Amino acid sequence: MIPFASGWKAIVGHEWAVRLLSNAVAHGRVGHAYLFTGPDGIGKMTLARTFAAALNCTAPVGERPCGQCRSCQLIAEDKHPDVRVVVPEVSERGTPSIKIEAIRRLQGDLSLSAYEGRYKIALLRRFDTANPNAANAFLKTLEEPPAHVILLLTATDADSVLPTINSRCRTVGLRPLATPLVEEALLTRFGVNPNEANLLAHLADGRVGWAVGAHREPAALHDREAQLVTLDQALGGSLVARFALAETLARKADTLPPLLRTWLSWWRDMALLAFGPHRDDAISNIDRVEQLHHLAGQWSRPQVLAALRQTEAALRQLAQNGNARLVLENVLLAYPRTQ
Repeated sequence: MIPFASGWKAIVGHEWAVRLLSNAVAHGRVGHAYLFTGPDGIGKMTLARTFAAALNCTAPVGERPCGQCRSCQLIAEDKHPDVRVVVPEVSERGTPSIKIEAIRRLQGDLSLSAYEGRYKIALLRRFDTANPNAANAFLKTLEEPPAHVILLLTATDADSVLPTINSRCRTVGLRPLATPLVEEALLTRFGVNPNEANLLAHLADGRVGWAVGAHREPAALHDREAQLVTLDQALGGSLVARFALAETLARKADTLPPLLRTWLSWWRDMALLAFGPHRDDAISNIDRVEQLHHLAGQWSRPQVLAALRQTEAALRQLAQNGNARLVLENVLLAYPRTQ
């Protein structure tokens, strides 16, 4: 269940966004469409769902969302008859997408009167994954929304959705939280032990949702460790070994984006050590700080920068359906070799 039993106070950080949305509810100045943007795990869906709860909460205005009434409880469990949640479908290749069929079902539901809530509300998660047909179909709803309908969309970036959709929404852009704030939330709100909280807070890049998810699902940290072991293998391997590794990794294309994101985090840490003051508290991979310092003394700044940029490029190329094997080969060719 989404933790808004304490109302807006349950939101970690993002104080300005909470003020914006709570004031809209309190003063009756709610827009018909909102676009919540930010990295995965930053809290977009939690904030949108809490806003939805406040909109349909039956408590007095100043106490919404109360977290106790029937409406709040049903929204927390995604069971409210007037609140529809649309999430991307995952294809056989592991690619998420919102399809036109889901949008048409939603439009049919939104055309009906509210059953028991003040508003009919749609929460559309990762709308940036909507295919062109779905996005264009949804545009009609945005242009002429039915009365008492509120549309809440999330996306990683405002530019990742159609400009015609972006322009019709009030954008609420969420930014990464400070590492100490994430660590404090893990300790005080979620009961994470201090050592794990410190590591997760550094790895989270300001995304408290990611940190909580990694605590609850230890597989996330196990996957990261395996990804870093693969990176160590690549850095120490010959050219022939790297080509063989690229061939092996390319067979599981769906695992490549998370793998490269882990590698990117590692190279960003290397860049911090290579180009900036040696502040260990700014490093994400805090459990690898000794290795990072050691390698920072081996490689030049241009080598680190080239590896960082090629990893960033690889993620973009994969998102554009680039050939996985060629993308990986270019990445591994750009990486310096450990001595």
